[in-house]
Amino acid sequence: MDFAIAHKDWTIEDWKKVIWSDETKINHLGSDGCKWMWKQPGEGLSDRLVQEIVKFGGGSVMVWGCMTWQGVGHAAKIDGRMDGDLYLQILKDDLLNTLQYYSLDPFDIIFQQDNDPKHTCRTCGKVKKWLEEQDFETMVWPAQSPDLNPIEHLWDYLKRRLGEYEHPPNGILQLWERIQEVWEGISVEECQKLIESMPRMVQAVVKAKGGYTKY
Repeated sequence: MDFAIAHKDWTIEDWKKVIWSDETKINHLGSDGCKWMWKQPGEGLSDRLVQEIVKFGGGSVMVWGCMTWQGVGHAAKIDGRMDGDLYLQILKDDLLNTLQYYSLDPFDIIFQQDNDPKHTCRTCGKVKKWLEEQDFETMVWPAQSPDLNPIEHLWDYLKRRLGEYEHPPNGILQLWERIQEVWEGISVEECQKLIESMPRMVQAVVKAKGGYTKY
């Protein structure tokens, strides 16, 4: 609620300055959650309606990405466990390269990250110290607020597009290649449409008195 009140008067021009970031897991085969199928009344179970258990060939890819008003930024494949040192390296490489690619002035930029522990307290505050040394501002972000982060919807878009391939990837390497292909093909308009929803998201939080929203 504090965040929503502080930003309730922000315009699209204000939100254009924010670089949104997040991580997500993309499975090689299928989803971790429930799946739903349409069936006719009285129709019995069949191969069309039941997903077989995959004993081999599973796995997943963890991805860090960022989004700007100008379009998607760099995306990074996370190898191994994401800790503070790896996260700091991603910021130094992929975040700064995104600023450079779009010729963004750090003094005009606000960087958004969630409150994951690796962002705030691991490795003796290396990440926090590095961010404090940068010319751009880091946004104070409320805990447990994915419904305020438009990049969450970008992940949904990415995963839907990956699901449109005729055949599943033949391994993790091909999955990552497809992720890169789809990510780089995301339009500027798609990013701007999501960022333009921020005033509505904030107003929804105010209306819900800091509670959950449909976003």
